[in-house]
Parts: sequence; C-alpha cells; structure tokens
Amino acid sequence: MTEGLNPDDAPAADRAMAEAGAWLSRLGAGEPSAEYGLVFDAWLAASPDNRAAYGRALALLQDFDARAGDVLARLDARAAAPAPRRTLSGRPAPRRRRVGAGWWAAGFGAALAAGLAVVVMPPAIIHPASAQAYATAKGQHQRVTLADGSLIDLDAETQLRVRFQGSERRVALVEGQAIFDVVHDASRPFVVEAGGRLVRDVGTQFDVRARGGQLTVTVARGRVEVTPQAPGSAAAQGQDVLLGPGQRFELDAPTAAPQLSAVDPQETFSWRSGRLVYRARPLGEVVADLNRQFVEQITIADPELAKLPITGVIVLDNPRAVMSRLSLLLPIRTVPSDKGLMLLRK
Repeated sequence: MTEGLNPDDAPAADRAMAEAGAWLSRLGAGEPSAEYGLVFDAWLAASPDNRAAYGRALALLQDFDARAGDVLARLDARAAAPAPRRTLSGRPAPRRRRVGAGWWAAGFGAALAAGLAVVVMPPAIIHPASAQAYATAKGQHQRVTLADGSLIDLDAETQLRVRFQGSERRVALVEGQAIFDVVHDASRPFVVEAGGRLVRDVGTQFDVRARGGQLTVTVARGRVEVTPQAPGSAAAQGQDVLLGPGQRFELDAPTAAPQLSAVDPQETFSWRSGRLVYRARPLGEVVADLNRQFVEQITIADPELAKLPITGVIVLDNPRAVMSRLSLLLPIRTVPSDKGLMLLRK
C-alpha cells in the first residue's frame, strides 16, 4: 500500500506510478513524435494522480542519478576488500558492522539497480535540483518537464533558468515567452521572475511574455499573484495584483503603471500550435514576432508601415506565404533582400 494514502486509493496510485515509469521508458527511448507527445499530454491531464506520479518518478531517477557515482565507488571498494579473517576452526570471523555506510550502500545499490533496470532517461528529460538553463533559437519551440511534473513550453528566442530549492521553485525568464503548467505544492511556491516582477503561482496554467522591457502575464486556469521584484525600486509601481482565469496583466515599461484586461487565454496560447492572434496590433510588432519564428528575416523599409494595425490570425507556415496573405489585407508588397524579405508600400 502506498504510504500516506487511504487503502482504497492505493491501487490507483500504484497504477499511476507504473504508468509513469512506462512513460519515462517510452520517452527515454528516443525523440518522441508530435503525435506521441499529444498522447503523453493527454495522459498527464487525465488525472492529478498521473501528474504527481510522473513528478515522483522523475525525482526518484534524479536521486539515483545524483548518487550513482558514490554507490558504485562503495561497491568497488567492497569488491576490492581483502578476504575475511577466519577463526582457528576455519570459520569466517565475525565482522564488525559499521552503522550507516554499509547498509546504506547495499540498500541503495539494490534500489539503484532496480531503478535503472526499469528505465534509463537521457539528460534532457531529468532536470537536477541545481540551476538549469534553457534557451531556444529562431523558429525553435521546446517543452521542458520539471522534476515536480510541472511543464514549461518555451517560445522561439526564449531564455530562462530553473532552480528548485527546499522551500521554493523559482524560474527566471530572462527574455522571451513561455507557458507554465504548474503542479500545485503549498509547501513549495512556484515563482517566475520576469520584467522586474515576481509571478507567484497558486497551482495554475499561465503565459508570461517578457520582451524589450515589456511584460504580459495571461492566466488560463487557477490564479497567480504579480508583485514587484524589488519593492524599493522605481519598478515597484502600483500594488500587488491577483489574476484569475481570462485576465491579463500588461506592463509597457518597468516604471509604467500596469494595465489589466479580460482576454481569451487560448488566443495567447496559440503560438504553441503554430498560430499568432492579433487584435489591432502594429505591423512592426507582428514582424518582430515573425522574425523570432523564422530564420528568414523580414524588414520594413518605411517606418510608417510599421504603424499599420493588424487584426487577425497568422498561420506560421513560412514567411513568404505569411507576407503574401498579409499583402491581401494591407497596402504592402514584398521584395527579396539580403536577409530574406523587405516590406514596401504598394
């Protein structure tokens, strides 16, 4: 029976742990396909027990990985030890038992062997408790599974650092955009540093964008609290803000007053599925976003063109197709350039 659970809950928890181990094995076998990833996401979302079990399985493997070298060294030392002394009768002399190291090495060595027999995970999936950095390039998206089972989806040209400590889970979003799907743990708050603010999760799903001194936080599920990172600084304008589902916090500059609005979170999350949704946003902002998604770059020859407002959905297939569709809606045309494409007025 699983410790800390009611007897009736034990079979479900044990089944979730078994399934978590199976998923670790499948994901560790190679680069998963997009279809496989969707099935895995569906399994995680099917039950809180699945998400918790996956986090426990990852933590166990992380512990094995951290102590494997010490365990093997102890086992090697034991194998190299001299033959036991014998009494006059020829029987082995009783050994003096050291409390601590011997039994720990034997017990943990057996557990390590059992754990490694079940699954061997690549370093990209097991994330150590110390600080870990992630970065994406142009056109690159990445999904990160943390040791607690929380998920982070990184947009293109995004940099962040993750540090799990005993009393806190902290992520620093240096630059870029990411969606956080957090496993709630009241004893270990999940905090995101971005744009001079701290975004404290209360067990939820939310998007944080920090680019060019601007910050937006959009909540899809649960609640987050946005607070100044340094209360005594110029960036500490306004009061702490608690956001719920469908609410967005916007900050145009670290010293500006924040703006709150009601939005459809799925529009903000759409970049994850290869679409960008805009409502009266300037063409210059749209082009900047497109240049993060494609290696082939787009430039605007006329600064006035950058002010043209755009409302609509952009499918991220390739830059030439995107600009061809936009040219049907706006007075713009494209010509080849040394970087890719240049926008001109029609």
